[in-house]
Amino acid sequence: MKSQAPAQPFAVTWSEPERQQAFAQWLQQIQAEQGLLDSSLRVASADASFRRYLRIDSLAGQSRIVMDAPPEKENSQAFVSVASLMREAGLNVPQVLAWDAAKGFMLLTDLGEQTMMQAIDPLKPQANHDLYMLAIDALITWQLASKPKVLPPYDAALLRRELNLFPDWYLAQHHGLSVQGKMRETLERTFELITAHNLASPCVYVHRDFMPRNLMMPCGANSALGVLDFQDAVYGPVTYDVASLMRDAFLTWEEDFVLDVTIRYWEKARKAGLLDFENWHQDFGAFYRAMEWMGLQRHLKVAGIFARLTLRDGKAKYLADTPRFIAYIRATASRYRELKPLLRLIEEVEGLQSGTGFAFGRM
Repeated sequence: MKSQAPAQPFAVTWSEPERQQAFAQWLQQIQAEQGLLDSSLRVASADASFRRYLRIDSLAGQSRIVMDAPPEKENSQAFVSVASLMREAGLNVPQVLAWDAAKGFMLLTDLGEQTMMQAIDPLKPQANHDLYMLAIDALITWQLASKPKVLPPYDAALLRRELNLFPDWYLAQHHGLSVQGKMRETLERTFELITAHNLASPCVYVHRDFMPRNLMMPCGANSALGVLDFQDAVYGPVTYDVASLMRDAFLTWEEDFVLDVTIRYWEKARKAGLLDFENWHQDFGAFYRAMEWMGLQRHLKVAGIFARLTLRDGKAKYLADTPRFIAYIRATASRYRELKPLLRLIEEVEGLQSGTGFAFGRM
């Protein structure tokens, strides 16, 4: 997940002299051809992964983005492939100007410095309505380009692998619990239900982290939002990206605003022929329920990811946002009878009610 770009440029530092030297050599090789001012290099933003982004100016007065993605830790080929796919679909995404696959350095066009997240007024939901309509337009453009067997499938194996991040990292590592016995049985049954619900949905291209922090405000002559952080795109449930947009990892909206925007998405998506499935075309409630089940999978996954980012990667700021995901999980689980065992488990783990007999053991 992409983090906020800093308001002021920061000096570029390197933890490994060898990588710094490799970067200097690469920059020297492309500097003349690309017309770059090496003295203007500064940090643009960091990533929750091992990627980071630098900004550099050109002699023509334009800025460019440098992606620093160590090849032993990041698959930049996926970024290049999905960027091409999105550009063909008509989305506003960075253009790859230069790429050294062996060293893991890439030069990109710059979509600007202001994310949609930075432009949002969290205290006035309706003031952001037009921005969310732009996001929905970009999302539907992306989904309409969908073809099977182009992107990796968001299949049962991947859904379950992501769900397992919750017990492995949030429960076991963060809370120090032994995930065995009744707790393990409850999670297994719940994960089977979640996976089955979500695999029943029609499939489209899925950005997989479609939210305001990864969308850039329109810049220059382009009136469309820019799209970033798309390298993990897959082919999977049509409900995923709208759930990601409206149940944000870093921003919480009241249910009436979530419903308002989701209805607008539903109206546009069904007119575009994306929701010709069961009764979704006529029944918004059926679609919304499916979106909630998809959102639940994402929330469990991200709670695990945020715990891992803190405990394994030393990025403590992410774990601070997990209460938002626990609130999402509880809200969804409270609305469906099949999810009540999960609700009881979560509430006992978080100390929100008296014990229910799980008898959790500390590791």
